[in-house]
Amino acid sequence: MNRTLDKVKQRLSGLPCLTAPPAVDLVSLTHAKVMPMVNGLFTEDERPTIMTALEKSVVFLTPDSIESVLRTATWLSTSWDLANMYLLECQANPLSPDAPEIVGLSEETTCYLGLDYLRNWRDDGFEDYLVHEAAHIFHNCRRVTLGLSETSTQKCLLTIDFSKRELFAYACEAYSRLLVLADSPKDRRAALSKHAEGPLPGKDAMNQQEYLDILAQAVIAKNGWKRILQACTPATKSRLTAAA
Repeated sequence: MNRTLDKVKQRLSGLPCLTAPPAVDLVSLTHAKVMPMVNGLFTEDERPTIMTALEKSVVFLTPDSIESVLRTATWLSTSWDLANMYLLECQANPLSPDAPEIVGLSEETTCYLGLDYLRNWRDDGFEDYLVHEAAHIFHNCRRVTLGLSETSTQKCLLTIDFSKRELFAYACEAYSRLLVLADSPKDRRAALSKHAEGPLPGKDAMNQQEYLDILAQAVIAKNGWKRILQACTPATKSRLTAAA
């Protein structure tokens, strides 16, 4: 780990330090962003527990936090990815030329984001990396970790098909924005049509047509979050749910 930190410091040497945006109340920001998703995906008795965990989940990579973040990450691969994410945000050379250009990352119950999330926020956009990374927590975090009961078929907060985890996160991200941008199903369909004109996210991570199809169902449903979940649940569990 010390070698990774030394390499990060070497690449940052001589570059201007990242300037933090105006102070923000992280708990209030996170609460506002993730509450609609939690309300739509979880039962009333589980929501307070999950909201409490999510409200404390967001960590921004800053000059003051980067060293402790890299030292405390559970996995070396996570430290490596976060180091590259921070270096790229600082306009520095990454630790390897093939480093992915990511803007956020989730590990267990923590969402890591760059300061660009606060600097480059667009009120009319369809992106929200905070919601995206929070959605990943649902399949990363065991229910028992938060004191919730588990079953033989549901160990994590939500059971998401492994191959559709990015699809789930991208769909949750976009749907959260569609709810903000439009008040009625008609207006949400219009907003989705605009989004479909592109550019679309996740070209290499998901089937983009499936993504649009899921959102088309979500915007007209009474609970669009459940439609997204149903579309990303493993096939066996989906059949059991339908039978029930």
